[in-house]
Amino acid sequence: MAETTTGRRERKKAQTRQALAGAALRLFTERGFDNVGVREVAEAADVSLSTLFKHFPNKEALVFDLDADIESALVAAVRERAPGQSVLHALRDHMVRTRTALRTDDPMFVLVESTPALRDYARRMWSRHEKALAAALADATGLAPDAPAVAGLARFALEAPSLANAGEDPPRTMRELFALLEDGWAATLLAQQEGHAGQDG
Repeated sequence: MAETTTGRRERKKAQTRQALAGAALRLFTERGFDNVGVREVAEAADVSLSTLFKHFPNKEALVFDLDADIESALVAAVRERAPGQSVLHALRDHMVRTRTALRTDDPMFVLVESTPALRDYARRMWSRHEKALAAALADATGLAPDAPAVAGLARFALEAPSLANAGEDPPRTMRELFALLEDGWAATLLAQQEGHAGQDG
């Protein structure tokens, strides 16, 4: 009985979060993030202001409803990778699968990119994920969480999507970025030079 009650409570919490996030995205997209107050979002979702703040600590968080899920997925990509797969390849595959499908005409993308407060919040949020990812990488490799190699890989992995999504073929660009990390700068330059030599021939 307790399990049924707990399950019902969790479903209700999830429904409330979804209703708030949906109302927020709709209002922010229609009128602009700065022109909508949190009270209006609560009213649109038919909940009290105190209920809104139980689910979301601030106005910006309403836009990033999947914050915790994104972090969990990053950590899982490392910890639950296939046997024999390197952490680098696991991260690459995860990023290609989850971070290269962002459309520049998506309402959420447009909203974040056009709102300085949301861009700053997204950057801070991504930095928090970096610490969790570095800890997972340290566990997987036996290196210290603050080792340059661990911190560098975590930072690189989280910065790569912004570079990849600026190109015409984000999945291919993401793979090229990770190849640069895996093969090194010298190997990348050598491949480039060999490609030019082949074209000349």
